[in-house]
Amino acid sequence: MTGVPDLVREAVEAHGGLARWQAVREIRARCRSGGFALASRLQPRAFRQYEVRVSTAEPRAVVVPFPRPGRRGVFAGDTVRIESDAGLMLAERPHARAAFARFRRKLWWDRLDALHFGGYALWNYFCAPFLFLSPGFDFAELPPWEEEGERWRRLRVVFPPGVPTHCREQVYYFDATGLIRRLDYTAEVFGRWARAAHYCHDHREAGGIVVPRRRRVLPRAPSGRPRWGPTLVWIAVDDVAPVLDTPATPR
Repeated sequence: MTGVPDLVREAVEAHGGLARWQAVREIRARCRSGGFALASRLQPRAFRQYEVRVSTAEPRAVVVPFPRPGRRGVFAGDTVRIESDAGLMLAERPHARAAFARFRRKLWWDRLDALHFGGYALWNYFCAPFLFLSPGFDFAELPPWEEEGERWRRLRVVFPPGVPTHCREQVYYFDATGLIRRLDYTAEVFGRWARAAHYCHDHREAGGIVVPRRRRVLPRAPSGRPRWGPTLVWIAVDDVAPVLDTPATPR
């Protein structure tokens, strides 16, 4: 972890440690989610109840079922596709992020649009803070922040080009134990106005990795304080299981 800020090192340890993360090939989680954000693009049930399988080695997430039983959604970097359970490709969109520049996405999304958003978001959420150990990230520690009767340390994180995420510059908040409690970003697939304060709650260990089981995303005021409604996104993780590497699946 040469060149990595101490705060990132502490966060990695708090979430399970680098050695454990390197032994994990995939995170599998059973989730429920909803909120105003997807409803505003006419996709209110896109991620109602599902299992997600998140790769720890590359930007990849598989959502089952998606968009309905018998099908699965695959997010793979800048490509999304819908497959049958047998692996037959039913729909595909390369260069999925660039498609959001078209006017139609400001009004409504199709299933592949929703899959790109949900896929990169879930991959980010389950891989942070370990993701920050990858090459190309830049960091700057900001003044502490007081909220919920606690004092949280803040870190500005600049993502390298090519890493799928909400926006390149984000701010992460860490409590005294090193756990991620909040992250701020602009969800650019919605628009540059879509400033969010994303809260993480109910952190629990599973298979040696610590994962927040509840997430709530709120609009963020220019002051940095959250606006308490509407809830843009909520995520409930009902079960989570890291899948370890085996000799048959080398990294």
